[in-house]
Amino acid sequence: MKLAARLLRGVVRGYQLFLSPILPPACRFEPSCSAYAMEALEKHGAGRGSWLTVRRLCRCHPWGGHGYDPVPPATQRRLRATRVRR
Repeated sequence: MKLAARLLRGVVRGYQLFLSPILPPACRFEPSCSAYAMEALEKHGAGRGSWLTVRRLCRCHPWGGHGYDPVPPATQRRLRATRVRR
């Protein structure tokens, strides 16, 4: 995993450990927004993962949707680019 994605995952993990327990549960989606962010950054990297996370956070409001909202799968192009070369 690239350095930028690892740093962003660290920020999200810090939120999960220190800030989230203090705040009341408010996420309208499953998985929670922070879990979604961790998975998006892991699957898609820093750029696209951040974009997917911001889109999700913008939808998480009282007048937005709710329910199951998984991270979209990586495209074939993305899978080829992240393959380990021998």
